Amino acid sequence: QVQLVEFGGGLVQAGDSLRLSCEASGRTLSRYAMGWFRQTPGKEREFLTQINASGGTVYSSAVKGRFTISRDNAMNKLYLQMNSLKPADTAVYYCAAGVFGSWDYWGQGTQVTVSS
Repeated sequence: QVQLVEFGGGLVQAGDSLRLSCEASGRTLSRYAMGWFRQTPGKEREFLTQINASGGTVYSSAVKGRFTISRDNAMNKLYLQMNSLKPADTAVYYCAAGVFGSWDYWGQGTQVTVSS
């Protein structure tokens, strides 16, 4: 059974940076695509970015140029470097892993709050 656990959330000010990490256990995820999503109350979960097994990346327009996804396959970890944070980035952030176009595993989420 794969487990994903996010770390690194917290309270920051607008313009600050924050780095989230996601640790996987139970199976090596080197062949999985991995991604980051976020959700605010009353809204659907929003796709932010993904990185495939070969390192190719995709970003949503909301975070492109500010957020950077990376992975360490040897450590079974995923990262999200978030720069120039805005109050609109306040959300619960989730990591996910999957193959064949579906997201099969999800973390429990970590809260990021950006104050103005």
